[in-house]
Amino acid sequence: MNIPLDLEARAHSEHAQSLRLWLRLLTCSQLIEKRVRAGLREQFDTTLPRFDLMAQLERHPEGLKMKELSHRLMVTGGNVTGITDQLVAEGLVERMGVEGDRRAFLVRLTPEGRSAFEHMATQHEQWIVDAFEGLSPRDLDNLHKLLGKVKQHQLDINQRMGEASE
Repeated sequence: MNIPLDLEARAHSEHAQSLRLWLRLLTCSQLIEKRVRAGLREQFDTTLPRFDLMAQLERHPEGLKMKELSHRLMVTGGNVTGITDQLVAEGLVERMGVEGDRRAFLVRLTPEGRSAFEHMATQHEQWIVDAFEGLSPRDLDNLHKLLGKVKQHQLDINQRMGEASE
């Protein structure tokens, strides 16, 4: 029994070109993410969710409330709490109370966390650069522009749908 290697293998020539393209985009994204996850695990003994949380905190040196982290990462508060607990235990992030709100906590990178994240981010960027190494600068520019059109079209559709439901 032959099992398809990826989602794109499910598409056949009789499927709409748009469907085949969607499956190719999804497959490419999954393959790149798989490489990034493996690299983070092998080189830094960490996970993509931990990296993503640290990336959010790196962009906000003053720190973020747990609720804001949950919103930005599009995960439950419980997921953020679990990851934060691990990072606090390792000395990579710190929790601080929020003045005037005893229930809220602000989370920010420690100096050690900032240094660790910088090393991971540098390698992460290289993995992404490597993923697109087979494309010329012109190909990269064209692909970026084309995907920008797809993105804008989806934003327009979403906006129209939002207006229709109001």
